[in-house]
Amino acid sequence: MRPTLLLLACLLAPARIVAQAPRITPAGDPSVRSDSIYRLVVNPKEHPHETAVFLLDDGVIKVEADGRETRTFRQVVQILTADAVEDFAEQSFSWAPGYERFTLNWIRVVAPDGTIITREPSLMQESDVPASMDSPVYSNRKVLRVSLGGVAPGTIVDYSYTTEKIRPWLRGDFYQWWGVSTGLSVGRSRLIVDAPASLKLRIRENNLNFARRTEFVGGRQVLTWATGDLQRLTPEPYAADSNGVYMSVGLASPLEWADVGNWYGGLAKGRYDLPSEVQERVKGLVRNARTARDTAAAIQRWVAQDIRYVSVALGLGGYQPRTPAEVVSTGFGDCKDKATLFVAALRYLGFDAAPVLTNASAVVERELPSLEQFDHAIAYVNLPEGRIYTDLTVALLPLGILPSYVQGEFGLAVHPDGGTEQVQFPIESVGESLTETRLVGRIGPEGRFNGLYEGRYSGARQASMRSAFESPMDSTERAKFTRQVAQRWFDGARGDSLVAFEGKDLEAEPKITLAIRDGRALRRSGDNWILANPLGSMSEMAGAADELESRPARLFPIDARRVINSETEVTELSLQLPEGWRPQLPKSVQAQSQFGKYETTYAFEGGVLRMVRRISGSRAILPPEGIGELVAWFRQIAEDDAQYILIEPAPSP
Repeated sequence: MRPTLLLLACLLAPARIVAQAPRITPAGDPSVRSDSIYRLVVNPKEHPHETAVFLLDDGVIKVEADGRETRTFRQVVQILTADAVEDFAEQSFSWAPGYERFTLNWIRVVAPDGTIITREPSLMQESDVPASMDSPVYSNRKVLRVSLGGVAPGTIVDYSYTTEKIRPWLRGDFYQWWGVSTGLSVGRSRLIVDAPASLKLRIRENNLNFARRTEFVGGRQVLTWATGDLQRLTPEPYAADSNGVYMSVGLASPLEWADVGNWYGGLAKGRYDLPSEVQERVKGLVRNARTARDTAAAIQRWVAQDIRYVSVALGLGGYQPRTPAEVVSTGFGDCKDKATLFVAALRYLGFDAAPVLTNASAVVERELPSLEQFDHAIAYVNLPEGRIYTDLTVALLPLGILPSYVQGEFGLAVHPDGGTEQVQFPIESVGESLTETRLVGRIGPEGRFNGLYEGRYSGARQASMRSAFESPMDSTERAKFTRQVAQRWFDGARGDSLVAFEGKDLEAEPKITLAIRDGRALRRSGDNWILANPLGSMSEMAGAADELESRPARLFPIDARRVINSETEVTELSLQLPEGWRPQLPKSVQAQSQFGKYETTYAFEGGVLRMVRRISGSRAILPPEGIGELVAWFRQIAEDDAQYILIEPAPSP
């Protein structure tokens, strides 16, 4: 056997002999020989693009049928450069007391020959998680922070910790995701899962190039995923999250999504009733509503804007919504509280509405039902024109427009009768998420521009502009804003006469206009004038194409949304030139591919120089071979390279 294979066999031998998960304690791991792991140290010169490598990345999980579990993770990290020292000399671990028990088994700094440099942290402090004042979060989590001395390039940091779940919220719930690929080189990777033999675990293996081993003994099943000599996967531009490259394993209990929904429905039962004072408040909010949509929009605006967002994750409160009476009386609530209030108000008014559980920070693995996959709640309401979803934690998007982070994602609706429904949230079309900019005006014979700027925003893009006008601007803020917009287009320009909108008025069109005065548009060049192209040159796209071509053969699929956002931007300028003046028009450019559409047109008619640029993205996921098409598209766009436009004045009489 090759030495690496022999070492791997030695590493796993104890687990194979006893056919059960090793019991890891502060005394050590009986299944792993630390001295063998330390001998895996690498030559830093052979890893020039890495700051550290994992000599061992190890997880041992023991789960019971009722959802109780013990998770022990160990990492042995070789520090290669000074950049990695801070990353590994400062460590923090968190857990939920009363729900979990935490043990730091060991954390030490070791020389490559196995000599202990530091046996324990120089500093160690246990504390509560601090509450952010920007987005307040109240939880009962604890944090253990440790500082290590002696960490330096060439040393090894070896640490192990155990988290024991002693009281699962949902009986039988279990979920684990394990990344075999980590972003660093890995000498040895091992995941062991020990479960009752009768527990039919759901397993999803992604892109593995090795097989798991399953053994049964004493009424238990032990699943082992072990491999080694994993080279670092170099990140690639525009890589898709779902790809055929990164190796990972996902596991879950045999629960169904209906089990998760029914559990949540039981917690929320009886929490959709409105006390009389809240009923009166709701009736007042919708008194002037003319349509069903107006009614739902009035409730949505109230809950999203007038109820402050405060995350309450204290014990069972991390899952059970507070009652509408509590939320209204305190004036705050988290995502599930807000969704519950919205649903309760609309049900009181006779609408079909329900909360929808989802994940705002990661993609839900639909094949692995688990409560642990959810960290967010939104809601839906059925209207005559169809079902409308809304995220009540987003204060500045009108009813029916979802933030981009949940569009297209999985959700679990929990109906009033306790039933559940698996849903996929709608996705805005590229044209619905739209930014339009128009500049119309006149350039005088002295080369100065005076005109009008207009900006319009639709779809999820409008949230950022609404935020800018969430509160009324004072005179100083208005002057600064208009000056910044004006000088974005022309040097020395002044802005005034700003006409904006109230950001919190979700019925108001997100549109602004302002006057641009006395901007220096043209500069003399001999007998002619030069206009710095307000649209800008796209010549840098040739450099981007060169960079992509210089890379090794591509491994990852390409996510078009990371090339150009899946939205549309339109910029249009109409510049009236002095009578008799003519521009030398750059060539118009059109470029279309699976990654999107690009078009810039230049025209001159009736004394008006008109320039229009339209860029539309795409949601396509292309295979690695699509990099050639992307390079070609970049080069087509780079042909729109006019930095300046020559303007010829009228001939002298």
